[in-house]
Amino acid sequence: MMLIQFIKFGIAGLAATLIHVLMVFILVEMAGWSPVLATFPAFLFALAGSYLINHRWTFAAMGEHGRHFPRYAVIAMMGLGLNLLLMALAVNVLHLGYAWGLALVLMVVPLAGFLLQRNWSFTPGDAEAR
Repeated sequence: MMLIQFIKFGIAGLAATLIHVLMVFILVEMAGWSPVLATFPAFLFALAGSYLINHRWTFAAMGEHGRHFPRYAVIAMMGLGLNLLLMALAVNVLHLGYAWGLALVLMVVPLAGFLLQRNWSFTPGDAEAR
């Protein structure tokens, strides 16, 4: 069950990435926004899309959006922070190429995010972690 959820979580992440890329492209190429400004609403749309996919499909959660979404968003921000920390560690402290930093990020951040989302964001009520 957990492996299937992890695969679904990865697919949801790919869908969120696609939403982000398409949104940036539309805002930059069709609406004339700067790429930097376009990234913010694109991130928000990707976050919302990712949440909805994971809520319904990956974790089969029911209702409780007022409880689940804030937790989901906090973990997403923690993932961003961990991403930055690991990249800085790899590049600035260990003096590795950024590709090694990216590899480290891709091994650690999705797994950490999955485990936190599964065991905190999408637990029903105050029940024990699944």
